[in-house]
Amino acid sequence: MPRYLIERNFEVGEAEMPEISRKSKRTIEGMPGIVWEFSHVIVEDSGLVTTFCVYVAPSEDDVRAHAQALGAHSIGSIREIAADVTPADFPL
Repeated sequence: MPRYLIERNFEVGEAEMPEISRKSKRTIEGMPGIVWEFSHVIVEDSGLVTTFCVYVAPSEDDVRAHAQALGAHSIGSIREIAADVTPADFPL
């Protein structure tokens, strides 16, 4: 199943993100095949939140459908992940 890196630009600040995250989880429950693996959360100088999320989903269209249902943000980009690497993958 494809994995995607999604840049989300939220219209809310850090204090509102727990409720947004709960809504994301509730939304996923009705969308078979979508799994939220994790997110990196950035608070911009403006106070608004940007996230970089890793999702498993059948297609990019499914990722976009989830974003539409979630609301309160725009998508900066969606990229399919080709592989994951760590420093341990490259011994000296």
